[in-house]
Formats: sequence, C-alpha cells, structure tokens
Amino acid sequence: MDAALPLTASAQAAISRGEAAFQAARRQRRQATLVYGALLLACLLVAAWMSEMTPQALAAGLPRIGEYFWRILPTLRWEVLFADWETEGSLAGWFYRLDKWAWLIFETSQMALLGTFLGTLIAFALSFAAARNLAPTSWSFHLTRRLLEFLRTVPEIVFALIFVWAFGIGPLAGILAIILHTAGANGKLFAEVVENAETSAMEGVRAAGGNWFHRVRFGVLPQVAPNFLSYALLRFEINVRGASVLGFVGAGGIGEELYHVISFNYYEEISAIIVLIILSVAAIDMVSERLRRQLSAGAVRG
Repeated sequence: MDAALPLTASAQAAISRGEAAFQAARRQRRQATLVYGALLLACLLVAAWMSEMTPQALAAGLPRIGEYFWRILPTLRWEVLFADWETEGSLAGWFYRLDKWAWLIFETSQMALLGTFLGTLIAFALSFAAARNLAPTSWSFHLTRRLLEFLRTVPEIVFALIFVWAFGIGPLAGILAIILHTAGANGKLFAEVVENAETSAMEGVRAAGGNWFHRVRFGVLPQVAPNFLSYALLRFEINVRGASVLGFVGAGGIGEELYHVISFNYYEEISAIIVLIILSVAAIDMVSERLRRQLSAGAVRG
C-alpha cells in the first residue's frame, strides 16, 4: 500500500487554522461555562442567605426532625400485634379510627376526581384558543394565555381559603380550588400539545372547505386526544396529593383530620393517617401510571 502523500503547505495552513479556531471556540465555551457557573453559584448563595438556609440552622433542626419522627412511630408489640383495637400495641389499636379515616380518604379522592374532571373540561375548552397555531385572533390568544397563567400561578390553598370564606368549611371549597388550578395547569399543557400537532391534517381540512371548528375536530383532536388523556391522569395523581393538604384550611377531606391530630400532638394518629395517605396515593399512582402507559402504547400503534 502506497504511503500517504505529504500535505501541501496550503493544506497544512488550513488544518492549522481549523485547529486554532477549534481551540479558540473551546476556550470560549469554557469561559462561558465558568462565568455562568459563577453567576449560578452567586444566585444560590443569595437565595440561601435570604431564606436563612445556613449550615447552623440545618444542624440545629435536623435532630429535631428525627425526634419528631421517633415520637410518631407506633408502639407495636409482636405478641399482641394482631389483637383487637382495644389492645395497646396492636395494629388494630394503631388504626382504631380506620373507618372514619378511610371515609375521609375516599372523600379526598372524590374531591380530586371531580375537580380534575371539571378542571380538565375547562382546560380542553380553552386550550385551542390558547394555542398560537389555532387561536382565532391575536387578542383571544393573549387573553386566554394570561387567564391560564393566573389560574395556575395562584396556589390551590389560596383559592381554597377564598372559597372557604365564601362557601364555608367543607369539600366544596376544595373542589372549586382544584378545578381552577387544574384548568390553568392542564390548559397550558394542552395548548402546547396542540401547537406541536402536525399541520398537514389541518391544512387538508381547510382545503376541503372546513371552518375553524372542523379543523379542530378532524385535524387536531385525533392527534392530541391520547396526550390530553395522559396529562389528565397525571393531574389526577397530583390533585389527590394536593387535596390531602387543602383540608388544613377547612376545605374538606383527610387534611382536616390530619391538621387536627397534628395540632393536638396525637403522635400515633399522625403516623397512622400518613401511612393511609401514602398507601392510597401509591395505589392511585400505580393505576394511573398503567392507564397512561396503555394510552401511550395505543397512540403509538395507531
């Protein structure tokens, strides 16, 4: 095999220039990385200072967290573990109010279900006007976007406080809070899905003489429906967890009972309710995750 031909002077010069340009670009990237890294570190330090997140505060508080968790642990005894609820140290004694707590957890899940369903309907109705590629007019696009931003920016617990004042203590305030926050959160996600939809089907419907509603119904909706359902299920999981907290302000559900036992330092009841909430949310998460996977698989096959 012949030896490689020697490079000409012009080729060597071109290679040298290319290498020099590459090294210069790499130095610029390194310098930019260092500068942005320094800015990020400075911002984190300022945030830690303003929020009083200091090593001294963490060192003082972490042992107390461990002490609190130690206090809420139940005093179970193996020899009476499966005895009746009147026996101290038994599982039944730990969950001695299981009937009431189970009903409150069921109420919490129904709050989340109804709030997610109605909020998702509102998000569905607003998402097409909030999508840049389907908004009927520029002002309707911006108006709808700002409305969705407002609904998802205000925390659910703030909405719940307002509705508790307006409608009184009970699940209705929590449901209304979940509806509004779900409409804002899912509306944004739905609008982004619509903006990423393929335009060929929409253009085909337009070319066939279809109006705006026909483009949405036949050109967009079949593409985005699986993603809409997936996001709705994910929001339901989030709302179940959120509904457990809304009870702290009187908006119904298991949160009211949890706030009560925390206020009076009923330590074993705190841990029992937390365990029930964790188990319930985990079960709902597993079912929702399975449904989302089936929807995604069906969308891919379709």
